[in-house]
Amino acid sequence: MLSSIIIIFLITAFIAANLPWISERIFGIIATKSGKKSAWLCLLEWFVLYLMIGLVALGIEKKFTSDIYPQGWEFYASTLCLFLVFALPGFIYRFDLKHLLSRPKQAKNS
Repeated sequence: MLSSIIIIFLITAFIAANLPWISERIFGIIATKSGKKSAWLCLLEWFVLYLMIGLVALGIEKKFTSDIYPQGWEFYASTLCLFLVFALPGFIYRFDLKHLLSRPKQAKNS
């Protein structure tokens, strides 16, 4: 049972890491006034989602081990880097692939 919860948690973390880059809505819910998010807003949203996923991880640890073990800064730096790697597909889609995919549509309409 624990292994399936860990797999579900990792899939959820992967989705959360990519959500700011794929969706034009804040946290996938709130629409922006201009209809487009800036890169800074995406980065802020990504960091907030990192903190939220971290809180979920603490909850899972507390549930299954009955204790939250203290961690040093190295642990948090590693998890931040892992969350950054998880976000790479969404980042590449937003800043590289999305423009390439929309280019043929613009050429056909001209």
